[in-house]
Amino acid sequence: MKSIEEKGQEIIAEFSLFPDWLDKYNYLIEMGKDIPVIDPKFKIKSNLITGCQSNVWLNAEYKNGLVWFTADSDAVITKGIAHLLIRVFSGQKPDEIINADLHFIEEIGLTEHLSPTRSNGLVSMIKQMKMYALAFKTKYES
Repeated sequence: MKSIEEKGQEIIAEFSLFPDWLDKYNYLIEMGKDIPVIDPKFKIKSNLITGCQSNVWLNAEYKNGLVWFTADSDAVITKGIAHLLIRVFSGQKPDEIINADLHFIEEIGLTEHLSPTRSNGLVSMIKQMKMYALAFKTKYES
């Protein structure tokens, strides 16, 4: 299993293939089509991420010491962003998620090319994923 850092480096390499931001947005939209989709039974109010411009549902499960995420959104760009985060965080130990340095987000230029409301949503998604990891660590590893 690849580390969060290794997955981040892969994403940096992928985004470096696109010369401009229109191409990168299109790539994000394509990624959103491959998101590990949340089971409809988890598309409930308590799984909605607050602070996002669009609706984003995020579910986390803890299996064999690892955290697995699924999500969905009603906005294609947001789905792509969620897919990026799921790709990096899913299958990792809670401590690795909690302590992750997500510098790849800056390196691919994502934060500077998102609207302020989408940037807030990105931060909210990361915060929620880290909170799930902390909850699983507290419940299962303490």
